Amino acid sequence: MAVIWHNPRCSKSRQTLALLEEPEVRLYLKDPPDAAEVTEALRLLDIPAIALMRRGEAVFKELGLSKDTQEATLIAAMAAHPILIERPVVFANGKAALGRPPEAVLAIL
Repeated sequence: MAVIWHNPRCSKSRQTLALLEEPEVRLYLKDPPDAAEVTEALRLLDIPAIALMRRGEAVFKELGLSKDTQEATLIAAMAAHPILIERPVVFANGKAALGRPPEAVLAIL
């Protein structure tokens, strides 16, 4: 079964959800992943923490974050402020994909 970290207010997240058959939907803004889950997502995505961050969010600037911030600090920020997590992230078959574009998740299903 696929799991999607979903934000219903995001068009890309809604488009990605429409591609999935009966996924487990995790509203990550209400049920945020902890630092260990963010770390595992990064491992499965094979990307650095900065690549999973929404750098345009006000809290990114308020926290003084940048591309040079240490990985652990970025991960902790995403766990504490899930709005910083780029969406959607889909997990299936021991893999993960970022739904940007939404069709990118089809490769792991």
